[in-house]
Amino acid sequence: MSQPLSAPPSRGAVAASEQDLSDAEFAELDDLLAGVPEPLEPLDAVMLDGFLCGVLVQPEIVAVDDWMPFVFDAGGHRWGEAEPSPEQMQARALILRRHAALNRSLAEFGAFDPFVLEPFAADTLTDAEPEPDAEPASEPEGGAVEPAAPADPIGAVLLPWVAGFEQALHLLPGLADLDDRAITSILARLFRFLPESDDDPHGIFAVVERERPLGSLDEAIAEIVACVADLYQLTEPLRYKVDVVRRDAPKVGRNDPCPCGSGRKFKQCHGAAGAAKA
Repeated sequence: MSQPLSAPPSRGAVAASEQDLSDAEFAELDDLLAGVPEPLEPLDAVMLDGFLCGVLVQPEIVAVDDWMPFVFDAGGHRWGEAEPSPEQMQARALILRRHAALNRSLAEFGAFDPFVLEPFAADTLTDAEPEPDAEPASEPEGGAVEPAAPADPIGAVLLPWVAGFEQALHLLPGLADLDDRAITSILARLFRFLPESDDDPHGIFAVVERERPLGSLDEAIAEIVACVADLYQLTEPLRYKVDVVRRDAPKVGRNDPCPCGSGRKFKQCHGAAGAAKA
């Protein structure tokens, strides 16, 4: 697995937690996911990172068992039929550690370090020295043709991460169901990194690209972090909303007359029965 473009997640000023994954553990997790047997279709480590952020910004806290199976298979099918293997248990432990670290970093710092892979440097092809015994490349008419760089190198790096985030939103539609213009605008900023599709009939992504152009990969990564942090903050009051219990009748004090009409105090009547049961 390629090394991360920048410092690995949770290093430096926005350290999420001491329990976050190291470089070696990210590589181990990627290998564990790659080893999930066919016909299951697991996420890779980069897509997983986006997927976990998509889970964390939901308006409700999502139970682990509601999203974990979709890490190991796009259809949510079970990995193995018997007791979990050591590989399954280790993969699950690493995933939960990253999930907890992302959640803590977003909650405490409003930021996180997304796990993305280092882009392939196209200029290394043009600057590389030829092998001593290699035949010189034949030049087509009109001169040598430089190796083609990706049409959108920034999008090529961030596409897997954003695709994982989008997969979480398809699995858990609670965020989209809020029908909030602020959320729609933030999602447009994120989904600009996905391939063009018919899901953007009004050209929202094009408007975002024109109004918020990104000149470098560092700017694009910062944009992703800001989008996820904004979504997390917008949905936080819904995630931790406390339902108020309203009584149909005023609360009866222990020394008040019992509502049953017996004439005795509540503590000596039905209140006494409730206390006995407790």
